[in-house]
Amino acid sequence: MNARSFFWSLVLVGTLTIAAGNPAGAQVPAHDSTDTVRFASFNVAMNRRNTGDLKKELISGESPKTQKIAEIIQRVRPDVLLINEFDYDEAGEGLKAFQEKFLGVSQNDQKPIEYPHVRAWPVNTGEDSGIDLNLDGKHRLPRDGFGFGYFPGQYAMAVLSKYPIDEAKTRTFQKFLWKDMPDAKLPIDPASKESYYPKHVMEVFRLSSKNHVDVPISVGDKTIHFLISHPTPPVFDGKEDSNGCRNHDEIRLFADYVSGKADYLYDDAGNKGGLPDGSHFVIAGDLNADPLDGASRDNAARLLTENPLINDTKPSSEGGTHYAKEQGQANTDHQGDPSNDTGDFGDKDVGNMRIDYCLPSKNLTVSGTGVFWPKPDQPGGDLVEASDHRLIWVDLKK
Repeated sequence: MNARSFFWSLVLVGTLTIAAGNPAGAQVPAHDSTDTVRFASFNVAMNRRNTGDLKKELISGESPKTQKIAEIIQRVRPDVLLINEFDYDEAGEGLKAFQEKFLGVSQNDQKPIEYPHVRAWPVNTGEDSGIDLNLDGKHRLPRDGFGFGYFPGQYAMAVLSKYPIDEAKTRTFQKFLWKDMPDAKLPIDPASKESYYPKHVMEVFRLSSKNHVDVPISVGDKTIHFLISHPTPPVFDGKEDSNGCRNHDEIRLFADYVSGKADYLYDDAGNKGGLPDGSHFVIAGDLNADPLDGASRDNAARLLTENPLINDTKPSSEGGTHYAKEQGQANTDHQGDPSNDTGDFGDKDVGNMRIDYCLPSKNLTVSGTGVFWPKPDQPGGDLVEASDHRLIWVDLKK
């Protein structure tokens, strides 16, 4: 757990739900790659404080927590995997080392796994806005980046895939301006009842705190759009709820994108609009929002979980139920089913929550789903401490 995640865990009050597609909860069900494709999302919490630190650590091959992350991935064996909080380097040396020295090496007798198609993208975290973006009278990182970050690329994300990525049709929305979303939940100053941010700030304020990326994956004769993001936590602000508003609209972006409501949206290449009707997609990422609990504005996750085009399979695990009961405290006040939790946060004020998602379109056939969260006495029970988030997956018929 990084310092920012830990602080959030002390501030954000909420619950999460997790799903596991196997009754035992610990043994991950095998999937027949000739008949199904397994999509997964995992916040690996591999961000570091300084630029280049993660790359150096991975190249050294010495990282006990990364070995545990790799073992989780080797146990679940996703075909297409989103990893959040993996620091970006333009040359891709960190990702290459992660594959060769961790995923490609047996961890605790698990079978190595190889991803021939790997892609990462620049993000807004640590990208200097050039102005006093947070209105504290100072211009400095991390709070005056387009997204919170101490250096460009911190808290970034990447996709690792056994299936080809259509590079030419990949779309990024890193630079889309918040003000250009119709009826956006722009923060209001509670005292003046006027816009919290002055005009000159909104002229440059990007909606995405990291990036929103449409990654077309070629699975046989089918294209599945892997829609990935990592919205800002809806905390670390004031009564204006600026981060809560932003988190809501970051989630709304993909809700609009798949629902024929994105005529306003432009990507970084200048192309407009969302997905064509009938497209196949999976929306994935750490959305920092629970459908029932927590500090998100208007339960923003429901924009996706209750969307008629989306199949919310509600992945679950035995571990989620076990730890919610064992840790108690904030968990006892949650409305959500603890078996659906995907993150383990501060017991006193937050508890465990459902904030990570892997949501397929309803025109895809789901054959299984799950969350890797074994109980302490089950295989892999010692691995979950490597991140404060859990890997979730969904199996789809090809």
